[in-house]
Amino acid sequence: MREFRDKKVIHSLLGEVKKKAVSLPSPVRIMEVCGTHTMAIHKFGLKKLMREAGVEMVSGPGCPVCITPNEIHESALNLVTQRENFILATFGDMTRVPTLNGSLQTAVPAPGSKVQVVYSPQKAVDLAKEHPHKDVVFFGAGFETTIPGIALTIKEAQTSELTNYSILTAFWLIPPAMKALVEDKDLRIHGFIYPGHVSAIIGEKPYHFIAQKYQIPGTIAGFEPSDILLAVSSILDQIREEQAAVDNQYTRVVKPSGNPQAQQIMDELLVPKDAHWRGLGIIPQSGLKIKTEYSSYDAELKYEFPMQTESEDLPGCRCGDVLRGNIDPTQCPLFSKQCHPRSPYGPCMVSVEGACFAYYKYRTQ
Repeated sequence: MREFRDKKVIHSLLGEVKKKAVSLPSPVRIMEVCGTHTMAIHKFGLKKLMREAGVEMVSGPGCPVCITPNEIHESALNLVTQRENFILATFGDMTRVPTLNGSLQTAVPAPGSKVQVVYSPQKAVDLAKEHPHKDVVFFGAGFETTIPGIALTIKEAQTSELTNYSILTAFWLIPPAMKALVEDKDLRIHGFIYPGHVSAIIGEKPYHFIAQKYQIPGTIAGFEPSDILLAVSSILDQIREEQAAVDNQYTRVVKPSGNPQAQQIMDELLVPKDAHWRGLGIIPQSGLKIKTEYSSYDAELKYEFPMQTESEDLPGCRCGDVLRGNIDPTQCPLFSKQCHPRSPYGPCMVSVEGACFAYYKYRTQ
């Protein structure tokens, strides 16, 4: 990937961006939807360089750890603290999200129960096999990128006749969230950088409505600095020509039709539902739940726990405003003071894909 970080190429692309942006409303506001793009933009110092070139990059709701609302985290807390002989398996970042009831990292499990950090959904299934007398729930959060792998554990659990395995789902779909963003009258966005990893699964077509109905340009991009600058340049061309489209500048990974096999897994095992996103509220058909025929693997149904809707964030936390693109993390009064990666007060500071984490780590740029 050395060629994608060549300083001469980057300097040339920055010059092209500046040349194109100077004739447009200043500054042009472009939202990078993906948290990995946010991290890359800050890591390579592109935030400042593009601002100087006349383009303002805005972080979006592209972090699954961040946008999973507190009521789901609190349900996970209740499961492991109130049920004995119980294993709650999840990814490490999910254990650090603070709620009004604490976090999974600080929770005191019920007798015989524990929180187990895993690095893949498969490990959660392995735990259920290794501990047949304990209930194992995988607290799975993700976008289209990771959903198929998590959902596939249902098939393995069924094949292995595991009755002690289920999933607490926090599955989020990017296109419906983007529809909510473009319909937000307070959010002024001139273009979108579409997420590369998600696009590798869903392809190009799910974004077409943004260009066709809302006339907002967008480009699918990779995660190297040249990838991002090429995407910005493409968006500026679309704005200048008044021809909104879905350009794909990540063709080495993203195919027009995405990954049909992964899509088939989701279609077979899951069904869309209205879902609550932190900061964005209830978005129609923006989440996925386990289909009725596989309901024995749905932890919410299996354990019949009531999930409080729209639980409040900790007082003073403005993570929701950051996820909507209304403010930069530095505009939150808690940023780098009461809230920092070693002791996050808000979810946006927990994950490496969180905007607050990226701003903090590269705050000198």
